[in-house]
Amino acid sequence: MTDLPITHMTLYKHGVGFFERRAQVSGEEVDLSFRVEEMNDILKSLTAIDWGEGQVLGVDYATPRSREEQLAGCSVRLDDDRSLRDLLISLRGRRVRLVLGGEEWTGTLLGLDELPDRQPLAESPVSLLLDETNQVQIVTLGRIQTVDILDKQGADDLRFFLSTALTQEKYRKVTIRLTPGEHDLSVSYVAPAPTWRVSYRLVTDGDDKEQGRALLMGWGIFDNQLEEDLEGISLSLVAGMPISFIYDLYTPFTPERPVVEEEVRVAAAPVEFTEAEEPFEEEPALRTLGVRAAMRAPAPAPEMLQAAPRAPKAISREALAEAAPVATEGEDLGELFQYVISTPVTVRRGQSAMVPIVSAELQHRKDLLYNGYKLPTHPVATLRLKNETGLTLERGPVTVIEGGEYVGEAVLPFTTVGGEIVVPYAVELGIKVREESGSRRETHGLSIKGAYLLIEEWDILWREYRVNNHTGEEKTILVEHGRTARYKLFETPDPRERTDEHYRFEVRVPARGEATFRVQERRLVSRRESLQKQSFQGLQRYLRDGLLDRRTYDRLAELLSLWEQIADKKKAIARIDKERQKIYKAQKQIQGNMGVLSKVGKEGALRARYVAQLDETEDRLRSLDRQERDLQKEIERLEQEIKRRLQAFE
Repeated sequence: MTDLPITHMTLYKHGVGFFERRAQVSGEEVDLSFRVEEMNDILKSLTAIDWGEGQVLGVDYATPRSREEQLAGCSVRLDDDRSLRDLLISLRGRRVRLVLGGEEWTGTLLGLDELPDRQPLAESPVSLLLDETNQVQIVTLGRIQTVDILDKQGADDLRFFLSTALTQEKYRKVTIRLTPGEHDLSVSYVAPAPTWRVSYRLVTDGDDKEQGRALLMGWGIFDNQLEEDLEGISLSLVAGMPISFIYDLYTPFTPERPVVEEEVRVAAAPVEFTEAEEPFEEEPALRTLGVRAAMRAPAPAPEMLQAAPRAPKAISREALAEAAPVATEGEDLGELFQYVISTPVTVRRGQSAMVPIVSAELQHRKDLLYNGYKLPTHPVATLRLKNETGLTLERGPVTVIEGGEYVGEAVLPFTTVGGEIVVPYAVELGIKVREESGSRRETHGLSIKGAYLLIEEWDILWREYRVNNHTGEEKTILVEHGRTARYKLFETPDPRERTDEHYRFEVRVPARGEATFRVQERRLVSRRESLQKQSFQGLQRYLRDGLLDRRTYDRLAELLSLWEQIADKKKAIARIDKERQKIYKAQKQIQGNMGVLSKVGKEGALRARYVAQLDETEDRLRSLDRQERDLQKEIERLEQEIKRRLQAFE
């Protein structure tokens, strides 16, 4: 693609790139070639602009078809490993000239007769009807040195087959149509591209101070997987996550339509439309296709930077900063951040490159951070810095060099300007941490609401950290403790720091000693219990613990006494009902016995005794009814008294 070379490239983190091509061209067409898998993105984003006096008329591309569909009208078909044999079979009936050493034969090709299996293909006979005579010349396939196709259609079909076989499966041609004349043409588009990556170096002086200066250097890494060299282009690397997707615009799609039967129709009457309140105004015609992309003029090319020789003793902040000066400008794009490389970039086809994008000296602090969920048992040596580079830092690996030596590595998180950078780079094996945890409930207070006792309790979570220092120096550990939603710290020292998800508590551990630190959190929960289900023993416990005062205790005790009286009276009613049922049973038995007795003689006397017994049972039933009514009235009186006393609590 030499007519329109790439002049600018912007790479993103989600697998696409934005490419700009620009050059002075002449003529009415410019062809571009793209991979098949790129076509949906090309059709979605391609923008062509003529910055001169000409115009862009349109963009053409071949409708995608399979190889078999493309070759449907082609008379020549060649197999990959028997092309000459297939060519002669395809040219049957066409005029050809065959050259065999010093001999030359011209005529109409009759065909190729293949020999049976296991015989050399080169011995297969080729038949040719000569032009001068009616003779058929027979030669062997292996002797043919040249086949001159004299039939124009046959030659065209061969060239079409070869062109289709070469490009149809991998590439598609896009043609930009222009007005006649000279053009200052630029074409921009989005296409799949390998994500760019970043690699950091963090260099400190290596002293024992808790605070100091550190050099943070970042290198952007990208790959040239295009089909061309990139010569002196301007390059931008974008941090962030723009929304991107594949939308199939390239494959033709014809939706199914319903079949509607013809019907008898009456001619429609004229219709009218009222005018709009604000008349539509057509925008003036543009000389571009798509949306104009912002163009960035490439900066003048400085001399190539030479790699600094390796320091003879150690890698220092000063040496590394001087060895790879950064020529990068940051540009805030709202949700995104762009690194604009100020110097032209050259990368050969199929190669990758690293360009410095960040170089800044930052104040740092050393800490030992412990988080048992992230790394159990041991704390991690950590460098903590504030992002004062003026650039948003993309996520990537960071190698830590301290005092000229490699001491560890980490992953630097995505960090906006002003954010904190936490780099945990090495495990401190000289310090061991053990954890124990548990929970408990403690009653906080009581209140009365209607017929219920509302009980407030502290739901308490605790975790104890036991830190053993096996080194010969006093160490300060920052214990990172997860924050629990709706729980508050109590009886715990204030944390030195807070994050969205953690507290960080400072724990000092003497040399070759031990320190224990307990974190307690609690939240207030409440539940309710029926006052009627309370016990005198439970009330006495609440009184003893100071949760009830004497007056409230006495009032609740009186209520319990009233409920006990009601319970006793209900038990008496139950006993009455039980006795009543026995009487009913006895009456039924007596009435049964009376039914078989006569009213005279001995049976009459017995019958009279039964009548007397029935009278006694009826008297007892009436007495039971009076007792039950009295008990019910007493229950109602007690319930009213309870209601009155409960209302007095409100």
